[in-house]
Amino acid sequence: MNVRILVVAPSPKTRGGITSVVKAHQSTYIWSKWNCKWISTYVDRSSFLKIAYAICGYMNFLFFLPFSNIIHIHFSEKTSAFRKNIFLNTSKLFKKKVILHFHSFSPETTINGKKKDLYRKMFEKIDKIVVLSKYWEDQLLLSFPNLSNKINILYNPCPRITINKEIKKENFILYAGTLNERKGYADLIRAFSQIAFKNRDWKLVFAGNGEIENAKSLSNELKISDQVVFLGWVSGEKKDEIFNSSSIFCLPSYNEGFPMAVLDAWAYGLPVITTPVGGLPDILEHNKNALVFESGDINKLAQNLDNLINNELLRETLSNASKDISMNIFNIENIASDLDKIYLTIYNE
Repeated sequence: MNVRILVVAPSPKTRGGITSVVKAHQSTYIWSKWNCKWISTYVDRSSFLKIAYAICGYMNFLFFLPFSNIIHIHFSEKTSAFRKNIFLNTSKLFKKKVILHFHSFSPETTINGKKKDLYRKMFEKIDKIVVLSKYWEDQLLLSFPNLSNKINILYNPCPRITINKEIKKENFILYAGTLNERKGYADLIRAFSQIAFKNRDWKLVFAGNGEIENAKSLSNELKISDQVVFLGWVSGEKKDEIFNSSSIFCLPSYNEGFPMAVLDAWAYGLPVITTPVGGLPDILEHNKNALVFESGDINKLAQNLDNLINNELLRETLSNASKDISMNIFNIENIASDLDKIYLTIYNE
């Protein structure tokens, strides 16, 4: 098939969910079948390097654009939308077919926010919109009812990993991702402080960058600092090690698109405690494949933590459910097949 697809996304070296998703797609047959080319447009460095990187990315994009058929643009919040709108408008000047892959974590900050008109204009110009779940399809149609024939749901895939059974399981409750208010790290610390005194052999382990000093201060204030560990951002072998050795995963977010950290936890077969935000309600069933609580309900989170810590059978049940989810609904080959169908549809239109 003599086709080229330009995939416009952050740098492969940038930390974050979009990069993880594109890397997952890159690892499948899709990449070679459709002759995909990754156009890097953003890097999480200094302001000067961000500007320089964006200019280089745009120049690279202009070089390959005339020889490409489809432009697949990944974007999320309003700053990302402003940047990617330049690529979208240029693509349409060259009469290219465009897919917008929408990774927002909150309707209020994007399609229902102050820049709603920017998103509306972008969506009106393009050929297909990819969203991360049924929830996000519903949100888009509430804001823009005329988009119904453009929207496709494509779940983020679970990564390909190896569960290392030789690594001893430790009494770790793992949080992976940026430590910020939106992801609820402080709620997790406060909830754990309610039960830490009777579970002295258990520890909270934070794997991520962000508000680490604030988190340390809170742990000290609540007198549980000896049971809280901060690893910073982890990747590669270190990430494998901490996921393989943890016994519970918890992400108490307030807003998400579809969190890659939960997908990672499912892939490693970890029992999950989380909130019904973003696309997660498509999948979550309390006590069947996760323990679920409402965002901000610290008392309920503490109960769920204590329950899972002290119920080995429940941990095993949820662990098996996680493995089943990762091998079926979010299997990377299944997601690749769905993306293949989207590309084929837009190519033939």
